[in-house]
Amino acid sequence: MNDTTTTRRGFLLGAGGLALAGLAGCNTTARETARPAPPAEDPMFAQMYGPRPDEQFPLPEIPYQKIPRRFLRQMVANPTGERPGVIVVDVANHFLYLTYEDNQAMRYGVGLGRAGFEWSGRGVIQYKRQWPRWTPPDEMIARQPELEPYSSRNGGMEPGLKNPLGARALYIFKDGKDTIYRLHGSPEWWTIGKSVSSGCVRLLNQDIIDLYNRVPDGTPIVVTSLSPAQQGVPIGPAGVPVSGESYPVSQYGGGVVGDGLPQPVSSY
Repeated sequence: MNDTTTTRRGFLLGAGGLALAGLAGCNTTARETARPAPPAEDPMFAQMYGPRPDEQFPLPEIPYQKIPRRFLRQMVANPTGERPGVIVVDVANHFLYLTYEDNQAMRYGVGLGRAGFEWSGRGVIQYKRQWPRWTPPDEMIARQPELEPYSSRNGGMEPGLKNPLGARALYIFKDGKDTIYRLHGSPEWWTIGKSVSSGCVRLLNQDIIDLYNRVPDGTPIVVTSLSPAQQGVPIGPAGVPVSGESYPVSQYGGGVVGDGLPQPVSSY
């Protein structure tokens, strides 16, 4: 493994660090049908999505083998046309991109708002919070009165593993006003790649921690739809786009935030 591969791997791993098992029969007759082998473990994904015992509320590991590979964190060719240092949410394909120099972008899989609850346009990340409280807006409480105990009048929901905002939240403002939409973590890994929320953009908890560590307050954000042809392709160890999803993901990435490599915020 060369130095380029090692450096890029560190970058993908970022600045920081529930599945039900099916019961199988034990019949061993000659006619027993061979069971499919479990998905192969990728050491880098295992590290990225492993447990985080150092968190205020320790996070369990994510069964990343059950998530489509395209929705796992990876460096890709930048398909957005945006300058470095911009968050782009692609609602058509359930991706979030953080754009970098050299026409590259970090891509994350996301869960999005169901029909009637979407927001699009340009804004900024006004501020960020670790293990935030959750205060559902009055419009949501009107639809779901059972959420009244968590209203702003009652102080919101305490942070923790059951809090809908997860481990981190990034708050989207437009023209100086709160849009009420957030980028946030979620323990519901099975919702990534789907449209199920009340409008916010949800990431795996391990991914929102990574994104939180990469962007400062004031980061521009664009919520839009890209065509399938615009989806970024993976970047190999030599910085060259690689077609398809079969390329060894352990070859991706490079350099953690703070290691002296250029970061996207330098190009705002």
